[in-house]
Amino acid sequence: MAVKIKLKRLGKIRSPHYRIVVADSRTRRDGRAIEEIGKYHPTYNPSVMEVDAERVAYWLGVGAQPTEPVLAILKKTGDWQKFKGEPAPAPLLVAEPKKARPTFEALSGEDEGKGEAITQKKKSEKKDEANAESASAEA
Repeated sequence: MAVKIKLKRLGKIRSPHYRIVVADSRTRRDGRAIEEIGKYHPTYNPSVMEVDAERVAYWLGVGAQPTEPVLAILKKTGDWQKFKGEPAPAPLLVAEPKKARPTFEALSGEDEGKGEAITQKKKSEKKDEANAESASAEA
């Protein structure tokens, strides 16, 4: 029986999540798996790749063949290079923690004292002009 390490698709239509599984090569993509050995979430920024290195090394040693997408993931995590005896790749990019946004109360304290509008309304300009014309006509 030929064993493959492949991706099993989960998630909604436009938000895929994958599990890295070991399965018989004759099973369907989302069919029954022998073992789950990792996760892959491509829609996150940066994408999440979690792989159980011990189990991957075991299955590769036994003769399981990774599919092309799984091979790319294993090369990124460094498990493929470890199996082949090659030097490790550069470390993966880790997301920076998000900065806390300032609250409304913190922002409102800075704007005190600005009670008037900067631009005048158009109606008041017309009234001012009409008042100026009537005042000049009376004089």
